[in-house]
Amino acid sequence: MELRSGLPGKIQRLIKKGVTMPNPLTLDIGDEVNADNISAKGVKIYPGCRIYGEKTVISEGVLIGHEGPATVENCQIGPEVELKAGYFNMSVFLEKSNMSLGAHVREACILEEQAGGAHCVGLKQTILFPFVTLGSLINFCDCLMAGGTSRKNHSEVGSSFIHFNFTPDGDKTTASLIGDVPRGVMLNQPPIFLGGQGGLIGPLRLGFGNVVAAGCILRKDVLEENKLIFGKSHAEATADFSQRAYPRLSRIVGNNIVYLANLAALEQWYIHVRQLFFREQEFGDLVYRGALEKLAMANEERLKRLEDMAGKLSVAPGGSDGENRDESGRRELHENARRIRELLAGDTVQKAVGGQRDLFLAGLQKHRKGGAGYIETIQGLPAAVSQAGTQWLDQIIDGVKRSLASLVPSMAMFKD
Repeated sequence: MELRSGLPGKIQRLIKKGVTMPNPLTLDIGDEVNADNISAKGVKIYPGCRIYGEKTVISEGVLIGHEGPATVENCQIGPEVELKAGYFNMSVFLEKSNMSLGAHVREACILEEQAGGAHCVGLKQTILFPFVTLGSLINFCDCLMAGGTSRKNHSEVGSSFIHFNFTPDGDKTTASLIGDVPRGVMLNQPPIFLGGQGGLIGPLRLGFGNVVAAGCILRKDVLEENKLIFGKSHAEATADFSQRAYPRLSRIVGNNIVYLANLAALEQWYIHVRQLFFREQEFGDLVYRGALEKLAMANEERLKRLEDMAGKLSVAPGGSDGENRDESGRRELHENARRIRELLAGDTVQKAVGGQRDLFLAGLQKHRKGGAGYIETIQGLPAAVSQAGTQWLDQIIDGVKRSLASLVPSMAMFKD
């Protein structure tokens, strides 16, 4: 492409490097952007796009802005990703993931391989495992979703779906776990389907293979698997509302602890397993570090929200529900919430690691074929090796749950 006079030096440098820019005069690339972290191989930035942030990484084969203007700010983007239009901030996109027109992806999101969404999807603090697909007109913040084995057999969220993540008391202790980490990372679980024009009221947990019927608002955990779930509609009524009553507080706290434990397991998976595959990609180390940063951000968000809610528990509980009067549990959480952070920052995770980790990693090295990618390798593992990996991650989760639950012994958690 012939360079035009008057183009900013950074844009000229990227064009000389081999980045395709059909109309470079319409682009805005921040002075802080490191051109060395933008690949020369097959990257195309369409008219009207804006690229900002010193941490931005754009790997080979990435297409930005094909459906409309896109703003990318401090994102780490893996190979062959398509960010077709919208706003993308402080998030990670792994190989062949994609988002369409009107996307609004804010901080601490990780879209793993081949995950993506159609038009007008809002995400924040969201982790999507490989193949997970979101329809159109969706708000899906504060979730981790797994399940599925391929682009033809994937977990899906139907159009016009909402994850309700903000309570009347102003709390966001509402992260929902759809699937889980120990089984989800093995890429061998049945998909989960959330029907369109429906919703989940977090914090909620849902097992693999479940189908939530279209139009349903799910309010309860369903840990059984392979179920067709019909939500129950509320009849029109008026009832007294007591602020900060926190009915079913034990369930709320328990689900938050389970979510934190799954984040801890996922971080260990990235450190000990995924890092091996990142090393083989251009800018792989930068994308890997970006993913760990997003997991740390997700962990911090959940801790902060739990501490915020615990701070409100100094107010005497209201209402007539007997569970609301569990003052000992409320007091334990109010007094000990900050210690949860200390336990996670300590050696809790390392103490929970058993021999299954080394057994799994040995099996991974033995059965990994030279040049094989992450998905091909994980799905090609013998069942015994995959099972060892799941047991390793389960040990982490169980250890974290026991440690954190010890701070609130009066709450009857984890009986499921």
